[in-house]
Amino acid sequence: MTARLMHSVSRTIRSASAPCSHSSRRNCARAWSQLLLLTLAALLFAATSSAQIVSTNQSPQPEAAAASPPTNAAPSLSSVAINAPSGYVLQPNDQVAVEVFGEDDLRTNGRLNAEGNLSLPLLGSVRLSGLSLSQATLRVTELYGRDYLVSPKVNVMLVGYAKRRFTVLGQVNRPGSYEMPEGSPGGVDLLEAIAMAGGYTRIAAPERISIRRQNTSGGDQIIKVDAKRLTRKGGGGFVVQPGDTVTVAESIF
Repeated sequence: MTARLMHSVSRTIRSASAPCSHSSRRNCARAWSQLLLLTLAALLFAATSSAQIVSTNQSPQPEAAAASPPTNAAPSLSSVAINAPSGYVLQPNDQVAVEVFGEDDLRTNGRLNAEGNLSLPLLGSVRLSGLSLSQATLRVTELYGRDYLVSPKVNVMLVGYAKRRFTVLGQVNRPGSYEMPEGSPGGVDLLEAIAMAGGYTRIAAPERISIRRQNTSGGDQIIKVDAKRLTRKGGGGFVVQPGDTVTVAESIF
């Protein structure tokens, strides 16, 4: 392309440089016009080629690395802890969270198994059932401080109660098994338990209610309660515990 253009320019220059007679002045003018156009075309072509060479030789600039998103610290498990009653004693299937200050890899959130044990990093299975939250905290602190950490700061929190149930049978409108209310994990008032079961039937004998409860030796004990007397006293006075079976007798009249 460049050689052809330069050849045309050279030929036009020779034509324009030849002496012009009176009869060939028009041809001379045409030759000079062609020379001007060819010169402009040559300059434009040279400028375009130079720009392409510069663009080709420039190395591509590396893209700026994407900014790394900020790393957020793991949220504290204390935000999901339950405000357990004072002196609450941990039971099997309770959900417990354990935090060790400055040791995020030791954080644990799990349920006590049927034996009341919780699996903890480094320590393995640790029995927490039967301990209050403060006692459980001291226990875990002692175990971590014995072989692994220097003056560890431990916090043991209750995250969820175990599913504790009681049963109401006999002369109630909805006999069956019921979960303890969230706010009363250790027991519920007898009259409230009757209400949860739909209340008495029309042939119920509230003065003859029996509660079967497992004692500490593993056997059953039967407790007789006069709920009619409790009602006259304004309610309250007997607590149905997890595992109890309440039976409302039928009136004989």
